[in-house]
Amino acid sequence: MTDVTRELDPKMNAASADPNGMVWFDATMAPFDLYGFYAANPFRRMPEEVAAATNAGVKRNNFHTAGGRVRFSTDSTRIGVRVSMPYVTKFVHMPMTGSSSFDVYLDTPSGSVFRSVFKPDVKIDRGFEMVAKTKGTGTRFYTLNFPLYSPVDRLEIGIDAGASLGGGARYTDIPPVVYYGSSITQGACASRPGLAYQAIISRKLNIDFVNLGFSGNALGEQPIVDYMAHIKMSAFVADYDHNAPSAAHLEKTHCNLYRTVREANPDIPIILLSRPDFIFSPEESCDRRAVIEDTFRYARAQGDRRVWYIDGDGICRGEEEDSCSTDGTHPNDIGFMKMADCIGRILTRALRHGTIPESGI
Repeated sequence: MTDVTRELDPKMNAASADPNGMVWFDATMAPFDLYGFYAANPFRRMPEEVAAATNAGVKRNNFHTAGGRVRFSTDSTRIGVRVSMPYVTKFVHMPMTGSSSFDVYLDTPSGSVFRSVFKPDVKIDRGFEMVAKTKGTGTRFYTLNFPLYSPVDRLEIGIDAGASLGGGARYTDIPPVVYYGSSITQGACASRPGLAYQAIISRKLNIDFVNLGFSGNALGEQPIVDYMAHIKMSAFVADYDHNAPSAAHLEKTHCNLYRTVREANPDIPIILLSRPDFIFSPEESCDRRAVIEDTFRYARAQGDRRVWYIDGDGICRGEEEDSCSTDGTHPNDIGFMKMADCIGRILTRALRHGTIPESGI
Protein backbone atom coordinates (compact mmCIF):
# COMPACT_ATOMS: atom_id res chain seq x y z
CA MET A 1 0.00 0.00 0.00
CA THR A 2 1.12 3.59 -0.65
CA ASP A 3 -0.22 7.03 0.15
CA VAL A 4 -1.42 7.57 -3.44
CA THR A 5 -4.97 8.09 -2.15
CA ARG A 6 -3.94 11.37 -0.59
CA GLU A 7 -2.68 12.60 -3.96
CA LEU A 8 -5.92 11.68 -5.72
CA ASP A 9 -8.42 12.81 -3.10
CA PRO A 10 -7.99 16.34 -1.65
CA LYS A 11 -10.08 15.31 1.34
CA MET A 12 -7.30 12.93 2.32
CA ASN A 13 -4.83 15.76 2.89
CA ALA A 14 -3.53 15.67 6.41
CA ALA A 15 -5.85 17.36 8.86
CA SER A 16 -2.80 18.87 10.47
CA ALA A 17 0.92 18.30 10.97
CA ASP A 18 2.78 18.64 14.24
CA PRO A 19 6.36 19.42 15.27
CA ASN A 20 6.94 15.79 16.19
CA GLY A 21 6.86 14.63 12.58
CA MET A 22 3.31 13.24 12.55
CA VAL A 23 0.44 14.00 10.20
CA TRP A 24 -3.21 13.61 11.18
CA PHE A 25 -6.20 12.39 9.16
CA ASP A 26 -9.95 12.36 9.67
CA ALA A 27 -10.82 8.73 10.47
CA THR A 28 -14.11 8.98 8.59
CA MET A 29 -12.41 9.59 5.23
CA ALA A 30 -10.98 7.10 2.74
CA PRO A 31 -8.91 4.98 2.87
CA PHE A 32 -9.98 4.33 6.49
CA ASP A 33 -12.72 1.69 6.80
CA LEU A 34 -15.33 2.34 9.50
CA TYR A 35 -17.41 -0.46 11.04
CA GLY A 36 -20.15 -0.62 13.66
CA PHE A 37 -21.62 2.85 13.09
CA TYR A 38 -24.77 4.16 11.51
CA ALA A 39 -23.23 7.63 11.05
CA ALA A 40 -20.20 9.65 12.12
CA ASN A 41 -19.11 13.10 13.33
CA PRO A 42 -20.56 12.65 15.89
CA PHE A 43 -20.40 8.87 15.87
CA ARG A 44 -23.66 7.05 16.56
CA ARG A 45 -24.88 3.49 16.31
CA MET A 46 -28.42 3.92 14.99
CA PRO A 47 -30.70 6.66 13.58
CA GLU A 48 -31.32 9.39 16.12
CA GLU A 49 -35.06 9.41 15.47
CA VAL A 50 -35.33 5.68 16.24
CA ALA A 51 -33.26 6.05 19.41
CA ALA A 52 -35.40 8.97 20.59
CA ALA A 53 -38.60 7.01 19.90
CA THR A 54 -37.29 4.10 21.96
CA ASN A 55 -36.41 5.76 25.29
CA ALA A 56 -34.27 8.53 26.75
CA GLY A 57 -31.51 6.15 27.78
CA VAL A 58 -31.14 4.73 24.29
CA LYS A 59 -31.18 8.28 22.90
CA ARG A 60 -28.16 9.12 25.07
CA ASN A 61 -26.35 5.78 24.80
CA ASN A 62 -26.70 5.82 21.02
CA PHE A 63 -23.69 8.17 21.00
CA HIS A 64 -21.57 5.80 23.10
CA THR A 65 -19.30 4.18 20.55
CA ALA A 66 -19.41 0.53 21.70
CA GLY A 67 -18.45 -1.81 18.88
CA GLY A 68 -17.15 0.95 16.62
CA ARG A 69 -13.93 0.19 14.74
CA VAL A 70 -11.70 1.76 12.12
CA ARG A 71 -9.39 -0.44 10.00
CA PHE A 72 -6.41 0.76 8.00
CA SER A 73 -2.88 -0.15 6.92
CA THR A 74 0.39 1.75 7.26
CA ASP A 75 4.14 1.29 7.56
CA SER A 76 4.31 4.03 10.19
CA THR A 77 6.40 3.44 13.30
CA ARG A 78 3.75 5.25 15.36
CA ILE A 79 -0.03 5.46 15.51
CA GLY A 80 -1.74 8.37 17.22
CA VAL A 81 -5.29 9.27 18.19
CA ARG A 82 -6.61 12.81 18.53
CA VAL A 83 -10.14 12.54 19.84
CA SER A 84 -12.84 15.11 20.61
CA MET A 85 -15.41 13.96 23.18
CA PRO A 86 -18.35 15.96 24.59
CA TYR A 87 -17.84 14.20 27.93
CA VAL A 88 -15.87 11.29 29.34
CA THR A 89 -17.55 8.43 31.22
CA LYS A 90 -15.78 7.32 34.39
CA PHE A 91 -16.88 4.36 36.53
CA VAL A 92 -15.63 2.99 39.83
CA HIS A 93 -15.91 -0.59 38.53
CA MET A 94 -14.61 -0.27 34.95
CA PRO A 95 -11.19 0.93 33.75
CA MET A 96 -11.16 4.11 31.69
CA THR A 97 -9.12 2.19 29.12
CA GLY A 98 -12.40 0.33 28.42
CA SER A 99 -15.04 2.99 29.02
CA SER A 100 -13.32 5.97 27.44
CA SER A 101 -10.33 5.01 25.32
CA PHE A 102 -9.11 3.04 22.29
CA ASP A 103 -7.05 -0.08 21.78
CA VAL A 104 -5.18 -1.29 18.70
CA TYR A 105 -4.88 -4.77 17.16
CA LEU A 106 -2.53 -5.97 14.46
CA ASP A 107 -4.43 -7.94 11.81
CA THR A 108 -2.48 -10.80 10.21
CA PRO A 109 -3.38 -13.77 7.98
CA SER A 110 -3.30 -15.99 11.08
CA GLY A 111 -5.46 -13.72 13.24
CA SER A 112 -5.52 -10.41 15.10
CA VAL A 113 -3.30 -9.72 18.11
CA PHE A 114 -3.32 -6.93 20.67
CA ARG A 115 -0.67 -4.25 20.17
CA SER A 116 -1.45 -1.22 22.32
CA VAL A 117 -3.99 0.63 24.43
CA PHE A 118 -4.12 4.40 24.85
CA LYS A 119 -4.04 5.40 28.53
CA PRO A 120 -5.20 8.99 28.95
CA ASP A 121 -4.94 10.93 32.18
CA VAL A 122 -7.82 10.20 34.54
CA LYS A 123 -8.58 13.94 34.64
CA ILE A 124 -9.58 14.19 30.96
CA ASP A 125 -13.06 15.52 30.32
CA ARG A 126 -13.20 16.58 26.64
CA GLY A 127 -10.96 14.15 24.77
CA PHE A 128 -7.23 13.63 24.42
CA GLU A 129 -4.28 13.14 22.07
CA MET A 130 -1.85 10.24 22.45
CA VAL A 131 0.69 8.32 20.38
CA ALA A 132 1.70 4.66 20.56
CA LYS A 133 4.74 3.02 19.01
CA THR A 134 4.26 0.10 16.62
CA LYS A 135 6.41 -2.98 16.04
CA GLY A 136 7.60 -4.52 12.80
CA THR A 137 8.51 -3.22 9.35
CA GLY A 138 6.65 -2.81 6.08
CA THR A 139 2.94 -2.30 5.61
CA ARG A 140 0.88 -3.66 8.49
CA PHE A 141 -2.89 -3.87 8.99
CA TYR A 142 -4.59 -2.48 12.12
CA THR A 143 -7.97 -2.35 13.84
CA LEU A 144 -8.61 0.54 16.23
CA ASN A 145 -11.50 -0.15 18.65
CA PHE A 146 -13.59 2.78 19.93
CA PRO A 147 -14.55 3.40 23.60
CA LEU A 148 -17.37 1.30 25.02
CA TYR A 149 -19.01 3.91 27.23
CA SER A 150 -18.19 7.39 25.96
CA PRO A 151 -19.28 9.50 22.98
CA VAL A 152 -16.86 10.61 20.28
CA ASP A 153 -17.55 13.70 18.17
CA ARG A 154 -14.45 13.44 16.00
CA LEU A 155 -11.43 11.16 15.62
CA GLU A 156 -8.15 11.88 13.85
CA ILE A 157 -5.51 9.21 13.36
CA GLY A 158 -1.85 10.21 13.24
CA ILE A 159 1.03 8.51 11.42
CA ASP A 160 4.63 9.39 10.62
CA ALA A 161 5.06 12.05 7.94
CA GLY A 162 5.78 10.24 4.66
CA ALA A 163 4.42 6.90 5.88
CA SER A 164 2.06 4.88 3.68
CA LEU A 165 -1.66 4.84 4.40
CA GLY A 166 -4.21 2.42 2.94
CA GLY A 167 -7.37 0.47 3.62
CA GLY A 168 -7.68 -2.14 6.31
CA ALA A 169 -7.98 -5.91 6.35
CA ARG A 170 -11.29 -7.19 5.02
CA TYR A 171 -13.85 -9.09 7.04
CA THR A 172 -15.48 -12.20 5.63
CA ASP A 173 -17.89 -11.10 2.90
CA ILE A 174 -21.13 -11.57 4.82
CA PRO A 175 -23.34 -9.01 6.60
CA PRO A 176 -22.53 -8.19 10.24
CA VAL A 177 -23.80 -10.04 13.28
CA VAL A 178 -26.18 -7.80 15.26
CA TYR A 179 -26.15 -7.96 19.07
CA TYR A 180 -28.95 -6.43 21.14
CA GLY A 181 -28.86 -6.19 24.90
CA SER A 182 -27.93 -4.57 28.18
CA SER A 183 -24.82 -3.05 29.76
CA ILE A 184 -23.14 -6.44 29.38
CA THR A 185 -23.76 -6.30 25.65
CA GLN A 186 -22.49 -2.72 25.56
CA GLY A 187 -19.25 -3.93 27.14
CA ALA A 188 -19.33 -3.40 30.91
CA CYS A 189 -16.86 -4.03 32.39
CA ALA A 190 -14.16 -4.96 29.87
CA SER A 191 -10.74 -3.49 30.59
CA ARG A 192 -10.28 -2.59 26.91
CA PRO A 193 -12.76 -2.21 24.01
CA GLY A 194 -11.20 -5.17 22.23
CA LEU A 195 -12.14 -7.44 25.15
CA ALA A 196 -15.91 -7.00 24.88
CA TYR A 197 -17.25 -10.41 23.85
CA GLN A 198 -18.41 -9.32 20.39
CA ALA A 199 -14.93 -8.02 19.56
CA ILE A 200 -13.36 -11.29 20.68
CA ILE A 201 -15.77 -13.28 18.51
CA SER A 202 -15.14 -10.93 15.59
CA ARG A 203 -11.41 -11.55 15.74
CA LYS A 204 -11.80 -15.32 16.02
CA LEU A 205 -14.25 -15.64 13.14
CA ASN A 206 -13.19 -12.59 11.10
CA ILE A 207 -16.76 -11.28 10.90
CA ASP A 208 -18.15 -7.76 11.20
CA PHE A 209 -20.65 -6.90 13.94
CA VAL A 210 -22.98 -4.17 15.22
CA ASN A 211 -23.21 -3.62 18.98
CA LEU A 212 -26.68 -2.43 20.00
CA GLY A 213 -26.15 -2.83 23.72
CA PHE A 214 -27.79 0.03 25.63
CA SER A 215 -26.81 0.07 29.28
CA GLY A 216 -29.86 -0.11 31.52
CA ASN A 217 -32.23 0.62 28.65
CA ALA A 218 -32.63 -2.50 26.49
CA LEU A 219 -36.35 -3.03 27.11
CA GLY A 220 -37.47 -4.58 23.83
CA GLU A 221 -39.60 -1.62 22.73
CA GLN A 222 -41.22 -1.80 19.31
CA PRO A 223 -39.35 1.11 17.64
CA ILE A 224 -35.94 -0.45 18.18
CA VAL A 225 -37.19 -3.97 17.49
CA ASP A 226 -38.62 -2.86 14.14
CA TYR A 227 -35.39 -1.06 13.30
CA MET A 228 -33.16 -4.02 14.17
CA ALA A 229 -35.32 -6.44 12.22
CA HIS A 230 -34.53 -4.55 9.00
CA ILE A 231 -30.77 -4.26 9.41
CA LYS A 232 -28.98 -6.40 6.84
CA MET A 233 -27.32 -9.03 9.02
CA SER A 234 -25.94 -12.56 8.97
CA ALA A 235 -27.12 -13.42 12.51
CA PHE A 236 -28.94 -11.87 15.47
CA VAL A 237 -28.11 -12.29 19.17
CA ALA A 238 -30.73 -11.28 21.77
CA ASP A 239 -29.10 -10.64 25.15
CA TYR A 240 -31.38 -8.20 26.98
CA ASP A 241 -32.57 -10.33 29.89
CA HIS A 242 -30.99 -8.01 32.47
CA ASN A 243 -32.73 -4.79 31.48
CA ALA A 244 -36.30 -6.07 31.49
CA PRO A 245 -37.63 -4.73 34.82
CA SER A 246 -39.28 -8.07 35.59
CA ALA A 247 -39.92 -11.52 34.17
CA ALA A 248 -43.44 -10.32 33.33
CA HIS A 249 -42.05 -7.47 31.22
CA LEU A 250 -39.68 -9.88 29.51
CA GLU A 251 -42.63 -12.14 28.72
CA LYS A 252 -44.45 -9.26 27.01
CA THR A 253 -41.53 -8.37 24.75
CA HIS A 254 -39.23 -11.35 24.21
CA CYS A 255 -41.24 -13.57 21.89
CA ASN A 256 -42.41 -10.47 20.02
CA LEU A 257 -38.78 -9.54 19.39
CA TYR A 258 -38.07 -13.03 18.07
CA ARG A 259 -41.14 -13.03 15.80
CA THR A 260 -40.41 -9.57 14.41
CA VAL A 261 -36.79 -10.36 13.60
CA ARG A 262 -37.64 -13.77 12.15
CA GLU A 263 -40.43 -12.44 9.93
CA ALA A 264 -38.03 -9.96 8.34
CA ASN A 265 -35.14 -12.47 8.21
CA PRO A 266 -36.46 -15.97 7.45
CA ASP A 267 -33.08 -17.68 7.16
CA ILE A 268 -30.57 -16.07 9.53
CA PRO A 269 -29.44 -17.73 12.78
CA ILE A 270 -31.07 -16.22 15.87
CA ILE A 271 -29.43 -16.81 19.26
CA LEU A 272 -31.45 -16.30 22.45
CA LEU A 273 -29.35 -15.81 25.57
CA SER A 274 -30.31 -15.72 29.24
CA ARG A 275 -28.30 -13.74 31.80
CA PRO A 276 -24.76 -15.03 32.39
CA ASP A 277 -24.52 -14.07 36.09
CA PHE A 278 -27.18 -16.62 37.05
CA ILE A 279 -25.40 -17.79 40.20
CA PHE A 280 -25.70 -14.42 41.97
CA SER A 281 -29.55 -14.28 41.87
CA PRO A 282 -30.76 -17.80 41.03
CA GLU A 283 -34.46 -17.43 41.89
CA GLU A 284 -35.01 -14.32 39.78
CA SER A 285 -32.80 -15.73 37.05
CA CYS A 286 -34.90 -18.91 36.89
CA ASP A 287 -38.09 -16.91 36.24
CA ARG A 288 -36.42 -14.93 33.47
CA ARG A 289 -34.80 -17.98 31.95
CA ALA A 290 -38.20 -19.68 31.74
CA VAL A 291 -39.48 -16.82 29.56
CA ILE A 292 -36.57 -17.15 27.14
CA GLU A 293 -36.96 -20.92 27.03
CA ASP A 294 -40.65 -20.43 26.19
CA THR A 295 -39.67 -18.24 23.24
CA PHE A 296 -37.26 -20.94 22.08
CA ARG A 297 -39.92 -23.65 22.39
CA TYR A 298 -42.38 -21.49 20.48
CA ALA A 299 -39.84 -20.98 17.69
CA ARG A 300 -39.14 -24.69 17.42
CA ALA A 301 -42.86 -25.46 17.45
CA GLN A 302 -43.17 -23.22 14.36
CA GLY A 303 -40.58 -25.39 12.64
CA ASP A 304 -37.70 -22.95 13.09
CA ARG A 305 -34.41 -24.86 13.00
CA ARG A 306 -32.27 -21.71 12.72
CA VAL A 307 -32.81 -20.62 16.32
CA TRP A 308 -30.45 -21.43 19.20
CA TYR A 309 -30.82 -21.02 22.96
CA ILE A 310 -27.89 -20.47 25.35
CA ASP A 311 -28.53 -20.99 29.05
CA GLY A 312 -26.55 -18.22 30.72
CA ASP A 313 -26.25 -20.35 33.84
CA GLY A 314 -23.65 -22.51 32.12
CA ILE A 315 -21.40 -19.82 30.70
CA CYS A 316 -19.23 -19.20 33.75
CA ARG A 317 -19.62 -22.56 35.48
CA GLY A 318 -16.50 -24.54 36.29
CA GLU A 319 -13.06 -23.20 37.02
CA GLU A 320 -12.94 -19.57 38.17
CA GLU A 321 -16.73 -19.25 38.08
CA ASP A 322 -16.58 -16.84 41.01
CA SER A 323 -13.95 -14.71 39.24
CA CYS A 324 -15.88 -13.80 36.10
CA SER A 325 -17.48 -10.56 37.32
CA THR A 326 -16.41 -7.20 38.66
CA ASP A 327 -19.47 -6.69 40.86
CA GLY A 328 -21.66 -9.79 40.73
CA THR A 329 -23.33 -8.61 37.52
CA HIS A 330 -20.96 -7.24 34.89
CA PRO A 331 -18.33 -9.56 33.40
CA ASN A 332 -14.66 -8.80 33.69
CA ASP A 333 -12.24 -9.96 31.00
CA ILE A 334 -12.44 -13.57 32.20
CA GLY A 335 -16.23 -13.47 31.98
CA PHE A 336 -16.18 -11.93 28.52
CA MET A 337 -13.72 -14.56 27.31
CA LYS A 338 -16.12 -17.26 28.48
CA MET A 339 -19.09 -15.52 26.85
CA ALA A 340 -17.16 -15.19 23.60
CA ASP A 341 -16.22 -18.86 23.67
CA CYS A 342 -19.80 -19.99 24.24
CA ILE A 343 -21.56 -17.64 21.81
CA GLY A 344 -18.74 -17.94 19.28
CA ARG A 345 -19.07 -21.74 19.16
CA ILE A 346 -22.78 -21.41 18.34
CA LEU A 347 -22.12 -18.78 15.68
CA THR A 348 -19.43 -20.95 14.14
CA ARG A 349 -21.89 -23.82 13.88
CA ALA A 350 -24.66 -21.57 12.57
CA LEU A 351 -22.50 -19.87 9.94
CA ARG A 352 -20.18 -22.72 9.07
CA HIS A 353 -21.54 -23.39 5.58
CA GLY A 354 -18.62 -21.89 3.69
CA THR A 355 -19.01 -18.39 5.06
CA ILE A 356 -16.05 -18.19 7.45
CA PRO A 357 -12.71 -18.59 5.68
CA GLU A 358 -9.48 -18.52 7.66
CA SER A 359 -8.58 -14.91 6.84
CA GLY A 360 -10.02 -11.79 5.26
CA ILE A 361 -6.67 -10.14 4.45
